[in-house]
Amino acid sequence: MSVKKIAYIVLGCVSLGVGAVGAVLPLLPAFPFLLLAAFCFARSSEKLHNWFVATKLYQDNLASYVAGKGMTKKTKVRIMVTVTLLMSVGFIMMHAVPEGRIVLACVWVFHLVYFLFGVKTLQPTAAAEEPCES
Repeated sequence: MSVKKIAYIVLGCVSLGVGAVGAVLPLLPAFPFLLLAAFCFARSSEKLHNWFVATKLYQDNLASYVAGKGMTKKTKVRIMVTVTLLMSVGFIMMHAVPEGRIVLACVWVFHLVYFLFGVKTLQPTAAAEEPCES
């Protein structure tokens, strides 16, 4: 196995771990790290890539996005609500750090703008009819 493939595997595993942590921490975005994990696994190991794309996390949140089709309204709302709730906790806890609140508010606004205007919204029937490719 080449050094390049090992580096991709390590980066993919680290990205997956950070993405999983980002799913519960308000200041750490999960979505880009999960996309990076998908990219790294695709470049390094067919077995790891096939495992990752078969997970429910990937199928529910990333498959249609990675295919360039967009996300269903339900998925976009679920992501935006989760981010808003988690960031609200961080915002409340930063009562003594106004700079942190400003940064957190900017990140939250970016998330909303990106998911509202940057990600195509799929109709639920269109997403269900078209199978996702690996």
